[in-house]
Amino acid sequence: MSGKDATPSRVEARRAAAAAGILEAAWELVREQGLAGLTMRDLGSRSGMKAQSLYSYFPSKHAIYDAMFAQGYREFAEWMAFGSEQASSDGRAPRAEAVRNAHRYVEFCVSDPVRFQLLFLRTIPGFEPSPASYAVAIDVLEQVTAQLAEIGVRGAKHVDMWTAVMTGLASQQIANDLGGNRWARLVDDAVDMLLAHTGRTPTPGRTSAGRSTTRSRSTR
Repeated sequence: MSGKDATPSRVEARRAAAAAGILEAAWELVREQGLAGLTMRDLGSRSGMKAQSLYSYFPSKHAIYDAMFAQGYREFAEWMAFGSEQASSDGRAPRAEAVRNAHRYVEFCVSDPVRFQLLFLRTIPGFEPSPASYAVAIDVLEQVTAQLAEIGVRGAKHVDMWTAVMTGLASQQIANDLGGNRWARLVDDAVDMLLAHTGRTPTPGRTSAGRSTTRSRSTR
């Protein structure tokens, strides 16, 4: 490769490194000051450049949020690492996998409240992810949907119910008992409730509280 051929690659690498540094600084700031507290002046200062120079990498503050949104969903996909390596034929595997994935999801949310707000709540006025970034989120949702289907949770209604319950537990944990487990401890019971509602039978004799899961569905 000639020197001329190598130059663009070096420039692109430096630019990518600078953009990554800006995003890292942005995450630091929003974790300190909240999503709405991010300013280009503070970000420039934290990144070691003038605020105006940031626009060479991101055309607007919303573009920074957009890049953070896509990055967050890629981290989510990596964190969850859905797989069937634990599956077996003893009849307990579907529930065990469902419990594992539910706990992983809640743990991911609680581990970074600001990231949770950006990915799963509408907390920034006027912000909408770009089609490219939203496609990353859709891809993750499709993976979640596929894994739920493997344990018998199928259909948009049931998937919506599953994500709403788990997101609700995470939101309550963050809002009311961050660092504790008041709502996180309910994950096992929530899984059993959802599996029963969607037609799956939870494994008898085991819940997060140690009570029998063999119970009739209540009428409302």
